[in-house]
Amino acid sequence: MTLSNFERLIQLADEVFAVKSDPSQLDVNAQVMERLQQIHPATISAHDDGNGPVAWVLLIPTTLELMNRFIEEKITEKELFELTPLDVSYEAIYFCSALVLDEYRRKGITKKLALDAIEHMRKDHPLKAAFVWAFSPEGDLAAETIARLAELSLYKRVK
Repeated sequence: MTLSNFERLIQLADEVFAVKSDPSQLDVNAQVMERLQQIHPATISAHDDGNGPVAWVLLIPTTLELMNRFIEEKITEKELFELTPLDVSYEAIYFCSALVLDEYRRKGITKKLALDAIEHMRKDHPLKAAFVWAFSPEGDLAAETIARLAELSLYKRVK
């Protein structure tokens, strides 16, 4: 049986982030997606090749104070999401996750989705900094490239 693009992305998310076995990570479900849309409509981006999504990017705008608490490991990713207030001015953006099916990698899809989302968010928020908790060298490199192109200072959670 061939899996759909959507099913393959879900499987990839499970393999990369192992979120089901780490309660500190954000487990994206329908309720989480609804709140993400309340935080900002550009938090979730997808690229569809006509047969379903082949890439997802999740960016969460938040406050500098919460960014610093996260970077210093004082709060978890899940707490970062839960503590991000609604209807305030966001100055930081968390590069939460980017997933791309193997055959679509190295085509600039993540970069384009992320930069478009950042541009959209900047219409509403004075973003100054980006931060990441990278799970792979590719994720680290992507975050560095996107932050540089978006002219945002990048901060990293190391563990």
